[in-house]
Amino acid sequence: MAGLACSCLALNHHSWGNADGILSAWPSRSLHAHGIASRRVGSSGFSRRDLRFSRWTFACPTPAHAHAQAAPVIHEKNNLVSTNPSSLPPLTRAPASYPECLEIQGGTVLSGHVQISGAKNSALAVLAGALCTNDQVSLRMVPDLHDIRRMFQVLQSVGVRIRREACDIVIDSRHITSVEPCPDVVRKLRASFFVIGALVGRQGEALVPLPGGCNIGARPIDLHVRGLQALGAQVKIRLVMHGKVHARAANGSKLVGGSFCLDYPSVGATETLMMAAALADGKSTLYNVAQEPEVVDLAEFLNSCGANITGAGTKCLSVEGVPRLHGTSFTIIPDRIEAGTFLMAAAITRSSISMSRVVPRHLVAVVSKLQQIGCKIVQTAPDGLEVTCGSRLQSLDVTTLPYPGFPTDLQPQMSSLMTTCCGQSIVEETVFENRMRHVEELQKLRAKIRVSKNLAFISGKDQGSSLYGAPVLATDLRAGAALVLAGMAGEGVTTIEGVSHIDRGYEKLDVKLAKLGAKLTRKACLPSELTL
Repeated sequence: MAGLACSCLALNHHSWGNADGILSAWPSRSLHAHGIASRRVGSSGFSRRDLRFSRWTFACPTPAHAHAQAAPVIHEKNNLVSTNPSSLPPLTRAPASYPECLEIQGGTVLSGHVQISGAKNSALAVLAGALCTNDQVSLRMVPDLHDIRRMFQVLQSVGVRIRREACDIVIDSRHITSVEPCPDVVRKLRASFFVIGALVGRQGEALVPLPGGCNIGARPIDLHVRGLQALGAQVKIRLVMHGKVHARAANGSKLVGGSFCLDYPSVGATETLMMAAALADGKSTLYNVAQEPEVVDLAEFLNSCGANITGAGTKCLSVEGVPRLHGTSFTIIPDRIEAGTFLMAAAITRSSISMSRVVPRHLVAVVSKLQQIGCKIVQTAPDGLEVTCGSRLQSLDVTTLPYPGFPTDLQPQMSSLMTTCCGQSIVEETVFENRMRHVEELQKLRAKIRVSKNLAFISGKDQGSSLYGAPVLATDLRAGAALVLAGMAGEGVTTIEGVSHIDRGYEKLDVKLAKLGAKLTRKACLPSELTL
């Protein structure tokens, strides 16, 4: 029972996939930097390590009272253990400490070279896809991010073992012990909900809490639910304990092939249904699916495990189900959103930088817009780009669209850039209805922006916008990146609170920018500096 009660911990110190094994996957950071505290627990001398995210930590019951936890529910069909919610480790407050801030001195010019990390959104989907296999998979270019660590927790809570070998992360999904991931983690990471497709596809059943994530608008799960039903699943939503989705194969064994047309090309729904269909009996056809590179990457990963998926990158996916998937070695694609952010960092500071480990065809929409405003961008290698931006850039209008259109994840950064260009621009957000929260913070830096519903009307520097440093708050991941860019372009010092949002999706963003010449420092925010 002690092992089950600890299933929501990032890694059990005594398990095969222990905390040191994962955290040493990125040796440039010490255990202390990752917030790992080692201590003695209970009279038995049992020791453990807690993996902390921001100011919260998971507390694991000690062996002395682990037997007092509620009994697990045994699913007779698969003999899988589904832990009762009352037996999950409670969230407890970590020792008091000040939150971290980024202090940015504006007015610097960037130069040099940057390597782009593995794609967060691809890595999260592939990690969920690893649950489809009855073997070990080895993944390379998995970025060191808070969201990735949370996904590790989700996988471990259903029995997956994780370890590091050289530069790879090894995922062992041979012995699934539960069909119910840890609720406390799933509710903090939207991508963790995607494990429902892998679990119900492989085990015939899944009980997954409703997801969380950045507050950028409604992201309903109705497409996931109706798609699973089209593949022969019975799905019930339990509106208790913040809500859970219970899916099981209607025939009591496996999902069956079917057809489903998505009302909207949702990336998450496409990935969920692809994983479920990969192990279904028969052929499945999915219409109006997402075409994002991360979807293609997941399909290529599953195919390397023995799946039979065709049409990835088009509007129609064909999936011929197979009985089981085997292990593989796979490299995550580079992060196109990080690459786009660095391209815009060069533009907003009127700089020249080069970058490698990019896929240029994934950046066509972004590169096209930057070239239109006056930046010169050339491909220097199959995986390399160089960007040069002069002092005078011209504003233009931008509309976010599903891939291959302009990505919504770069809209806040583009809004920051437009405040430094000449003329007026209109930025239209069509993907998420609540993705203008960064505007209020940019206004604190004296940007002239007016918002009407999903439109941002931006006045350039010749129309009154002139960025000046001030304390601001990162309200979500991409909003935080937009504020970093604005802080580098503005005069004076900008202090950004809410750095934990940025750390969710950018691997060492401050370190990489500092190597390019940016003047920014990560520090503890004192109470007098906090944005109220």
